[in-house]
Amino acid sequence: MGSRAGEAAAAATGVQKTVVLVTGAGGRTGKIVCEKLKKQPEKFVVRGLVRTEEAKAALLVGGGDDADVFVGDITKPESLKPAFQGIDALVILTSAVPKMKPGFDPSKGGRPEFYYPNGGTPEEVDWKGQKAQIDAAKATGSVKQIVLVASMGGQDVNHPLNSFGNGKILIWKRKAEQYLADSDIPYTIIRAGGLQDKEGGVRELVVGKDDELLNTEINSIPRADVAELCVQALLLKEAQNKAFDVASKPEGQNGSVPTTDFLALFANVISKF
Repeated sequence: MGSRAGEAAAAATGVQKTVVLVTGAGGRTGKIVCEKLKKQPEKFVVRGLVRTEEAKAALLVGGGDDADVFVGDITKPESLKPAFQGIDALVILTSAVPKMKPGFDPSKGGRPEFYYPNGGTPEEVDWKGQKAQIDAAKATGSVKQIVLVASMGGQDVNHPLNSFGNGKILIWKRKAEQYLADSDIPYTIIRAGGLQDKEGGVRELVVGKDDELLNTEINSIPRADVAELCVQALLLKEAQNKAFDVASKPEGQNGSVPTTDFLALFANVISKF
């Protein structure tokens, strides 16, 4: 059911559904979040925000309502208002993405060099763009929770990711996280380990804080598990006003049990930032 139709149906029946906007919905993790939310139509009405018409068309392949997907540029706050109007919750999955400079030849050794395109730097996307989304959510007066997917490593200014294109991406991400924590809107900040395109729901998730997991062998996580955490954070009040690092144990590791009790997982998090 389309978001407009879903909102109308909810109003007609008196059933309270949460209208959720997923930004970065065209990305690999964003698509999974949208899919998971749509599997619970009795609880959620789902909207997606993408940057281009091409991304919108790709997101609608295989079905979906055109009215569910909005095109907007997070670096241009005025373009965000239609997507944000009337939402109850926001899941932020936008991120700057470095590109490899042409001409790299691995046979000659050395390391590739990276750059960020104009309008797509970490400062523009991960700081100013995320700030614009938080401000837009606050302006609605209706948003009751924001879930922000971030990255581990934000405490290390010398983290290798910061050197890509000299973008300092983790530093800008952490600035946006602090802005969200200070926004007076209930929030959940999920600082994920290295994202993997693997099956979700089959690994034990491990939470931490202050980048402590980066010093262990448990420092990556399937995108599908991050997506499930986003959905569960919207369902469980125990996730509100908390920030945590998260990674997963290898599938089938001796003694590990796939995580299914998300209430317990969130309840064990004590860090607010």
